[in-house]
Amino acid sequence: MNIPSELKYTKDHEWVRVEGDVATIGITDFAQGELGDIVYVEVETLDETLDKEEVFGTVEAVKTVSDLFLPVSGEIIAFNEALEEEPEKVNEDPYGEGWMIRVRMSDPSELEALMDADAYKELVGA
Repeated sequence: MNIPSELKYTKDHEWVRVEGDVATIGITDFAQGELGDIVYVEVETLDETLDKEEVFGTVEAVKTVSDLFLPVSGEIIAFNEALEEEPEKVNEDPYGEGWMIRVRMSDPSELEALMDADAYKELVGA
């Protein structure tokens, strides 16, 4: 199981990569493995400002649909449109081409509440 050390993680299995005041967000390798083959990613919150832990979209796998929760408050400034045609990128490369959204953070201090890689490994039993 791949859990990059430079990322932050949530109990809901989202990951966060921070560059300045922008956070790139996706689901973890553990999450995509639990979901199975991902067939659809829906994000209808582009250009909206949401609070931490609000639902920003859904990910649909063959047997289930799961909500996606925002790890930090802010404005959703980008959606990975490649996922509309190739949602399987989330399974193939969850931390790279399978990223989901970018958020301009309104309160970067919220990052402090997220887990580091070691804490996330403990959560998922890795």
